[in-house]
Amino acid sequence: MRIGLALLLALLLTLLACTARASDTPPPAPGIPIPSVPAIASTWPVGSHPLVLRGWEPPATVYARGHRGVDLATPAGAEVRAVAPGRVSFAGRVAGRGVVAVELTGTDLRTTYEPVSATVKKGEEVAAGEVVGTVEVTGSHCATSCVHWGLLRGEVYLDPLELLPPWLLSRGPSRLLPVLGF
Repeated sequence: MRIGLALLLALLLTLLACTARASDTPPPAPGIPIPSVPAIASTWPVGSHPLVLRGWEPPATVYARGHRGVDLATPAGAEVRAVAPGRVSFAGRVAGRGVVAVELTGTDLRTTYEPVSATVKKGEEVAAGEVVGTVEVTGSHCATSCVHWGLLRGEVYLDPLELLPPWLLSRGPSRLLPVLGF
């Protein structure tokens, strides 16, 4: 009986500790604005205006379901670029996938890219538009080849598309217009 009560008490204390840890970085409550993200990107991570296969879906709680980034359609082997200047904080494998993380200069933000075979190393400074790796053939969680692009402030996930200025976010392909008078 005492062992059962001790086990129950230990389980309860563990649950309370986990709940306390989970509430350290709570997501914003409905109606409360998410802290703003500066539009500092000067390029997309892949392509010039890739198709967004799946957008950012913030989780209701720290451990709840959600999509903590955006999936950008791109072929395997395509170059992946840093969207803004920063320092590589991680370049390696996580759960069998290549991951590159870049802490953005002058901010408390970091971007992540996966599945990516890194061409940079931890600690390297990268410029906006600099290649940080190539899209891996396997490891994507998309039905087709894609890059998962994430953005974090501390341990809180944010929408990485907010890094893009409106002109870059909405810019479509170039169009040739007729020249009159020639």
